[in-house]
Amino acid sequence: MTSRRVVAQGTFDLLHPGHLHYFEEARAMGDELHVIVARRENVTHKAPPILDDRQRRDMVGALDVVDTARLGHPDDIFVPIREIDPAVIVLGHDQHHDEDALRKALTARGLDCEVARASAREPAYEGELLSTGRIIERVLDQRGD
Repeated sequence: MTSRRVVAQGTFDLLHPGHLHYFEEARAMGDELHVIVARRENVTHKAPPILDDRQRRDMVGALDVVDTARLGHPDDIFVPIREIDPAVIVLGHDQHHDEDALRKALTARGLDCEVARASAREPAYEGELLSTGRIIERVLDQRGD
């Protein structure tokens, strides 16, 4: 019997409960969760990550819910997708990717997999931070000079 592989992808700078929610929801859609961690040089839609590529990959890979964590390809985001051959790619609830455009790009490359989007996680208590940007803002506010 073949395992149903699921891919989640992102930057994952400063892991927080929102990331864990994303991984848990993605993992529930299959038997294996493969996480592709974006390389710093490929993060162009927002500020570059604070932590280096290897550290972010290692932190993601240390989570029990993640079966495999790897860095994305430096030039072609579809290389690891082809290698993993997932049944589904799960996008984070706030990721900038256009689901229809991704489906078309996958089809054009002969890659047959579903595209789904994870739900948002609401804060469990007042003040819980579910955003890397908000974590950075709080650090600067409380510890910046």
